[in-house]
Amino acid sequence: MKMSEILLSLGRIMLLLVPVYLGACLWAHFHAQRTVFRHPPATYTLGPEHLRLPTPDGVTLIARHWPNPEAKYTLLYFHGNAEELGSLAIYMDDYVRAGFAVFAYEYRGYGHSGGESSEAASYADAQLVLDWLQRNGTPPERVIAFGYSLGAGSAIELARTQPVAGLVVESSFVSAYRVLTRWPILLGDKFQNERKLPQVHCPVLVMHGTADPVIPHWHGELLFAAANEPKTLLIVPGGGHGGLDAIIGERY
Repeated sequence: MKMSEILLSLGRIMLLLVPVYLGACLWAHFHAQRTVFRHPPATYTLGPEHLRLPTPDGVTLIARHWPNPEAKYTLLYFHGNAEELGSLAIYMDDYVRAGFAVFAYEYRGYGHSGGESSEAASYADAQLVLDWLQRNGTPPERVIAFGYSLGAGSAIELARTQPVAGLVVESSFVSAYRVLTRWPILLGDKFQNERKLPQVHCPVLVMHGTADPVIPHWHGELLFAAANEPKTLLIVPGGGHGGLDAIIGERY
């Protein structure tokens, strides 16, 4: 076969592959909206302990504060997928007993919060909550952004842009698409945490279990590698996607 014929054949193959690739990117974009944001119904009844935070575009976010008069720092907790304040309340008291105050809120469409979730809305709402804390006496320098799983995307973005005291990343991913593809092969990836971590300049703690069935622990190792010093990596042998504290206790 002549070289010109080989090149022509390769060109035809490329013409076939390009629409397939673009179709895969489009599928990933629309499929990710349904899988990255899994909206759970509320498992609790709204009470006086719940705060209502209005957003500039007319959405109401539901939040809750676990105060601790002895605390120097407040954990601004960004929850994982398919979680809401009812499920969080089970273990927020553990952080209070560990010496922190805690503030958590539900993402748009989760629990009793209104609106529709998106990556852009997640970042904007994280800033809105930090602003609320500052107006109510807790400046960024006394806030530790704590992101679990999906929530690490908002925590990392906040730590990248605001002078928070620290960042905790637990059981999270380098980016949303790479949970499935491993390699960065698709356009339009969401929550590109690994790329953002070099722009974070506060102390960073990354935690991940070696037996995580949802997000493999190599994600945690790459996130740690991307972070600046001072940083700490806590890999939990046998740890799953959650419940790391149950395995290592006080060390957690």
